[in-house]
Amino acid sequence: MDFEYFYGKQSSQYAFYRIPKQLFTEHRFDALSIGAKLLYGMMIDRVELSLKNGWIDKQGRAYIYFTVDEVKDRFHCANDKAVKLMRELDSDRGIGLIKSVRQGLGKPNIIYVKNFIGSSQA
Repeated sequence: MDFEYFYGKQSSQYAFYRIPKQLFTEHRFDALSIGAKLLYGMMIDRVELSLKNGWIDKQGRAYIYFTVDEVKDRFHCANDKAVKLMRELDSDRGIGLIKSVRQGLGKPNIIYVKNFIGSSQA
């Protein structure tokens, strides 16, 4: 493949995932895989969309939907890998950057993406 160079401000024409630098610089996140860090960035991106759509619970917390099938699709991986990435981030089995709440009846889990900086409310 022969790709072109960037000229001027051409790079701003793309949409980007923002992944917090602290995930790579703070030692408390050393145990997270690169894949889990990337997934967390994708989930943060989803939170912005949820806020625009009014997906906010009774306590004022934004939530997202991000299924294992979506992880498999985004990462081009098998089910085991997708589940592992989600578990790395989970409150119950991982570092605690997300909280997954089952809805049952074939509905996708509600996912609360937690703010790694602290417990401030806007």
